[in-house]
Amino acid sequence: MKRFRNHLIGVEQGDFVLFSDFETDGEMWTGEGERRMRARIDFSESYRKPPAVQLAPSMWDISNTAFARVDLRAEEVTEEGFVIAFTTWGDTKIARIRVSWTAIGELRHVDDWDLY
Repeated sequence: MKRFRNHLIGVEQGDFVLFSDFETDGEMWTGEGERRMRARIDFSESYRKPPAVQLAPSMWDISNTAFARVDLRAEEVTEEGFVIAFTTWGDTKIARIRVSWTAIGELRHVDDWDLY
């Protein structure tokens, strides 16, 4: 559980098109086996400590000829941003995906300052 020590709580949200491989016959659409895609997201301002980040697919276009195998997670979460990590495997064919994200955390207070 995250505990916040001040009343300055920041909530930031966004939508990000991670890939659109059907347009270019990219590996998520034409490949097989384990495939990964990563993208860096930067917050509009920094948090005091790394926030909680929640991801969800907000749009996906996936083939109906194979099983849907997807691992979607937020990695490398810092005060400034995070990485969307997407993995699929087997014969899954994903044409495109858009990821919705929400970050919730403690913002810096005007009285916060670092000596060094």
